Amino acid sequence: MQINSGNEPKITREFSRFAHSYESHNAIQSEVAKELVEKLDNKYYKTIIDIGCGSGAVYKNINQQEIRFEQFIALDASKEMLDIHPNSKNIHKYCTDFNMSKTYDSLDTNVDKTLIISSSALQWSKDLDFTFNQLSKKASKAYFAIFTAGTFKTLHQTAKIKSPIYSAAELEKSIEKHYIATFVLKTYRLEFDTVQEMFSYIKKSGVSGGKKKLTYKQTKELMENYSLKYLEFEVLFAEATPFV
Repeated sequence: MQINSGNEPKITREFSRFAHSYESHNAIQSEVAKELVEKLDNKYYKTIIDIGCGSGAVYKNINQQEIRFEQFIALDASKEMLDIHPNSKNIHKYCTDFNMSKTYDSLDTNVDKTLIISSSALQWSKDLDFTFNQLSKKASKAYFAIFTAGTFKTLHQTAKIKSPIYSAAELEKSIEKHYIATFVLKTYRLEFDTVQEMFSYIKKSGVSGGKKKLTYKQTKELMENYSLKYLEFEVLFAEATPFV
């Protein structure tokens, strides 16, 4: 099913461009997906909806942890990512953008028997209140893992630029408008042998989201002045039950 219309968003093009190398450049995202699935409180769900499913990290961990379901809805704005995502008779793939209202119109499920899960995707919401309001109407329980503005904190400070994604406080405030939620904020470090490897990771993992704020000269200066041998990541985990 293809819902997207018009020009493909820049962030989608960024993930699509590196879709086939994504598996080897997403160590942190893989760990986050594993930890998120470990938080699920049941071993059976009628329907699971994975928002921003990517190449299938959530699905693979659900299988490994022997969590059963009748149908798994894999939703992503990148066709290239969906092509990589595992296939099965009870997996339904939707190429669509969670920022679009028509995406939610297409999700016709039994709310009481549906779980929503999203790992490493919702930081790219264009409107948090819209996104969480829509999601809260589609499932009786939700689990989110969302990268925050604390990701690449020192790198952004060195470059004197603002993070393109939301702070943990902004995310919590928006989620709590629509859910009763509990939060866990975790930090990660990913070490590299060289600064060049570090910047290659940023580019090929898609975590930059297609946001290019630096010129070539600025990038070169940042590589010379960045003082750490690792990248910082900050992730907000949320277990959420809608008010209604």
